[in-house]
Amino acid sequence: MSVRILELREITKPISSPIRNAYIDFTKMTASLVAVVTNVVRNGRRVVGYGFNSNGRYGQGGLIRERFADRILQADPKSLLDDSGGNLDPHRIWAVMMANEKPGGHGERSVAVGTIDMAVWDATAKIADRPLFQLLAERHGRTADPRVFVYAAGGYYYPGKDRDGLRAEMRSYLERGYTVVKMKIGGAPIDEDRQRIEAVLKEIGRDAQLAVDANGRFDLDTAIAYAKMLRDYPLFWYEEAGDPLDYQLQATLTEYYPGPMATGENLFSHQDARNLIRYGGMRPDRDWLQFDCALSYGLVEYERTLRVLDTYGWSRRRCIPHGGHQMSLNIAAGLGLGGNESYPDLFQPYGGFPDSVKVVDGHITMPELPGIGFEGKSDLYEEMRALAA
Repeated sequence: MSVRILELREITKPISSPIRNAYIDFTKMTASLVAVVTNVVRNGRRVVGYGFNSNGRYGQGGLIRERFADRILQADPKSLLDDSGGNLDPHRIWAVMMANEKPGGHGERSVAVGTIDMAVWDATAKIADRPLFQLLAERHGRTADPRVFVYAAGGYYYPGKDRDGLRAEMRSYLERGYTVVKMKIGGAPIDEDRQRIEAVLKEIGRDAQLAVDANGRFDLDTAIAYAKMLRDYPLFWYEEAGDPLDYQLQATLTEYYPGPMATGENLFSHQDARNLIRYGGMRPDRDWLQFDCALSYGLVEYERTLRVLDTYGWSRRRCIPHGGHQMSLNIAAGLGLGGNESYPDLFQPYGGFPDSVKVVDGHITMPELPGIGFEGKSDLYEEMRALAA
């Protein structure tokens, strides 16, 4: 029996919350959930691949339904398969999705394609009856490392939440096994943010490190003012000070901030990643890259981004993707990234890990689940099954 994609389903789901960062609030935030339904049966169950887009970019239902899904479903089924004919080929499916698309303009379409790409890889690994991280390692001639560093992202501005509430939140992450925590800055006056940072540092002491994230809010003068304030503290990193495409701002900031910086979550192609490396002043000995496959055309494109890093002498261990989803966890374990973001309390059920997975000393261990492992997270899989019932 030849492998076929029978259906591609999409639904837009709310992931709303009253939280805000320095740039946006999340009261109207949505995400696309996608199911790629195949004709393959494994272990008595039809193989369905699932995918969704990361938080911070809205659902992409229109683009998925009106452009990319139809291209897959109308293609010759054999053109979507690998050379053996026994499994899907995510690279060939990606090429079909991007047929007749002009170069450049890496915005909303990159999110739509990345969402479908996640579902295709999930289905591909399930058809192979392998965890995705092991499949990736095998295909790239690597040894998978199931132990992955994760940090806890939170510290949002929240109505009625004072510094005591912020300290309690950060303490809760330490109690759950995290050794690095992250909070938002830039959504309050600089003096207030200083007090918030000092409150968190006092709370976590030597038990953890603190990263701060401005979500691209600052102009150059403000970014420098924060850099001069932040360099007084032993931070894990100073994240996304200015607009993600303002490479000159990022490069200039290195003159004022000697500590580690992080950026890249809002760059959606290997070309943008290459420009960041060329012109953004990023330092491979200390800085971090946060490209998120679910927002940037998926793993097929992320592999190109990793090749760019190889060309410029960057270690992929300097990559800690944004998004807090299990797809990036599999990439980290299979392709040797430096870790992954985690949202212990936010954007559920899409954030977090399978139910059996615990954080120990800032790391998780990947479970032996076919595909990406969504079936191991009961609240998430309940929503996924409802889409593909």
